[in-house]
Amino acid sequence: MNIASFLIYCLIVTFTPGPTNIVILSTVHHLGTKKAMEYTFGATIAFGLLLAISAMLNSVLIEIIPKILTVMQIIGSIYMFYLAYQIYKADRSKPTISQNGTFMSGFLMQFLNPKVVLFTMTVIPSFIMPYYNEVSAVTIGVIVITIIGFLAFITWVLFGTIFKAILQRYDKIVNVLMAIFLAYSGVMIWM
Repeated sequence: MNIASFLIYCLIVTFTPGPTNIVILSTVHHLGTKKAMEYTFGATIAFGLLLAISAMLNSVLIEIIPKILTVMQIIGSIYMFYLAYQIYKADRSKPTISQNGTFMSGFLMQFLNPKVVLFTMTVIPSFIMPYYNEVSAVTIGVIVITIIGFLAFITWVLFGTIFKAILQRYDKIVNVLMAIFLAYSGVMIWM
């Protein structure tokens, strides 16, 4: 397993702006840290649940159809290239929508967030299952990825205002660097 590519993929997907991170940032600004943390806990639990569901579904599919792994690697790579392109062309000037900052809104947002759903369905078969099929190893992978996601959410809560200012100030440079790193991760799935 290429740990560097795995970590780069997880960090870029979870730390870069997406619907959940933008809502967390908006919640910090409009409702404060306490409400943002409540939202974050809901988002984290749903994120971990989606990863566990993905691991179970992919485990069953791999046992039933061994060639599904190659298909999932292709989908994972294409998705990483798509995300790299989206990050490269992202427009941060559009205003964000404020949420009510509840645990349930954070939880439900993950199931409606295409970035999270696609990430959770591709990260396990692309990075973990080609090398580890044991339940314990896959479970450790789910836990590690959930912790990375939680750290990303917390980063947006704690440093939201500062992080937003940096992203806006150096928007294009940050986008280009994140896109390059993400595209690199997509290529490294096949190495």
